[in-house]
Amino acid sequence: MGDIRKVPASAGAEWLLAGFGLLKRAPLALGSLGILWGVGTSLVLSLSLLVPALGTLVQLLLLLAGPLFMGGLLWAVREVDQDRQARPSHLLEGVREGRAPHLLVALLPQLVAALLLGTLLLVLVGTDGLQRLSEVMLRINELSQSGAQPDPGQIEALVATLPAGRILLWLLLMLAAFAALTLALFVMPPQVMFQRIGGWHALRRSLRSSLRNLPAMLVFFVLAFIAIFAIYFAVMILAVIVGLVAGQTVAMAVAQLLLMAVLMPVFAGAVYAAWKQMLGPAGAVPPPAAGGHVLEA
Repeated sequence: MGDIRKVPASAGAEWLLAGFGLLKRAPLALGSLGILWGVGTSLVLSLSLLVPALGTLVQLLLLLAGPLFMGGLLWAVREVDQDRQARPSHLLEGVREGRAPHLLVALLPQLVAALLLGTLLLVLVGTDGLQRLSEVMLRINELSQSGAQPDPGQIEALVATLPAGRILLWLLLMLAAFAALTLALFVMPPQVMFQRIGGWHALRRSLRSSLRNLPAMLVFFVLAFIAIFAIYFAVMILAVIVGLVAGQTVAMAVAQLLLMAVLMPVFAGAVYAAWKQMLGPAGAVPPPAAGGHVLEA
């Protein structure tokens, strides 16, 4: 694997803890970057609602902005890690010094996967199957909105008309494609931002490093799922309280911004920690702990 370092499975827990640790060191600075990202997204989506003709253009802009903002957030995370101050202008680091085209390479595998999955859906299910699936989903939605208790026999009869085996196969293929994309993209942005590696080369190195350290990746994503659920639950409790005072619209807006303020910096910090351990310059980070104190923490 050359310059790709092997880390223990417990490193996945270290990455998540590092993400929370970096946010704890600069909660306002990093949290405000997540909020700026969320506010910008909300404003652009609001524009698409006000001017429906711009809907496609707006979606394209949001798609292009994602990798660029992630690159900027990673830059801000490194500033905090090196005891410097994170600033709002760091969100634009992804478009400086020619990094933008390489960061946008991350969108191409997603586009290819979407086209491939769409083609497979047509081949496996067919237009008739898709139409039947739409009719079944519409019927189930009508039953759920009627207020009456759905008849299990009626639901079973509706589902029995679908090509369930082929739909399940397509769902499994979609999960496999999602897993492959996640492994290929996980530590791709920090390579572009900090090592000035080209987009395609960074994708290949990210995939190889993720596969070589698959146990650590699995540990990280399992713990990240648990953490996301806990954070979401806490934010929803706060949203209920805000809703009682200011209304549901304000409560949902506050909940969305809080989630962005916490989840995005934590994820960026975890990706940064993973990159330092697996691909970063030698000596930039101490070796992963071999004991059990990380999981114990």
